[in-house]
Amino acid sequence: MNPIITILKEHNVSDEKVKSLFEALTQNPMMALSLVQELGIPPEQLKQLMGTIMTQPHLIKEATDELGLDFAKVQEAKDKLNNPV
Repeated sequence: MNPIITILKEHNVSDEKVKSLFEALTQNPMMALSLVQELGIPPEQLKQLMGTIMTQPHLIKEATDELGLDFAKVQEAKDKLNNPV
């Protein structure tokens, strides 16, 4: 299992919320950040999760693949953030 998903599962985040989080990531990364903060993960462990994501961004693609989501949409959302119109 993907380490990002594993960390979420360790904090009793439901499958539905995990999928919703990654769907939000594909549509609106800023919204995904607010969703992460609402999951009730203790700050020190949230910092660890974010550190994992920042140092191993390929895990996002692996997680989207594992969840059956379209990674191209994640990339498109990332590009929109980096190049606002």
